[in-house]
Amino acid sequence: MKLNLKIWRQKNNNSKGHFETHVVDANEHMSFLEMLDVLNQNLLEDGKEPVAYEHDCREGICGACSMVIDGHPHGPNAKTTTCQLHMRFYKEGQTITVEPYRAKAFPVIKDLAVDRSSFDRIIQSGGYVSVNTGAPRDANEILIDKDTVEFAMDAAACIGCGACVAACPNGSAMLFTGAKVSHLNLLPQGQKEKDLRSLAMVRQMDIEGFGNCTNLGACEAECPKGISLINIAMMNRNYLSASLLSDK
Repeated sequence: MKLNLKIWRQKNNNSKGHFETHVVDANEHMSFLEMLDVLNQNLLEDGKEPVAYEHDCREGICGACSMVIDGHPHGPNAKTTTCQLHMRFYKEGQTITVEPYRAKAFPVIKDLAVDRSSFDRIIQSGGYVSVNTGAPRDANEILIDKDTVEFAMDAAACIGCGACVAACPNGSAMLFTGAKVSHLNLLPQGQKEKDLRSLAMVRQMDIEGFGNCTNLGACEAECPKGISLINIAMMNRNYLSASLLSDK
């Protein structure tokens, strides 16, 4: 099938970007990234510079393939990363608009690739677990109720792709930060640093220039792992209680 690609090109963060239009002959069984590979091969054969974009595992688990497709982070399919989006969902002659994430805290590196290292710094600000875990233990030795374990693991499913930030009109990272706070704070090993972690990660999020949350819910709707808004509420509660305790 032939597709019309309206794709963003930008030399670096200090350059003015623009859209380019290309026609690509793609197979319906290709993934979106494989289709972009075909585009880049065509560009190279024509002596032109290929489109820069991030990718790694191509299995929907690393979060690197972050781009906005027709106005949706990772594309129109729910709970799907860009690398897991296939061309069979498109029609012959369809025009597809592809652009990078638009957020102050995610500066453009080149074309569709953005710098998401602000997420790394938020995680780093959370510190570490200082309890002595000792040797490996049996899974049933530390008793944790099933609901807590499942919620912590659901939060840990966050792959840090940044779709929540790209979907939010405020450029907020509350869903990402909330997920990281939840999966570290809920389990016994993370309890000792819980208050310091909540304060540090929220403050680092603000330092990085992310916007405020206004509870629109676009972040949860576009998250490829379906991370719940409940994580934001839990983080706000943790942050408030930690702030009150730190003032005493």
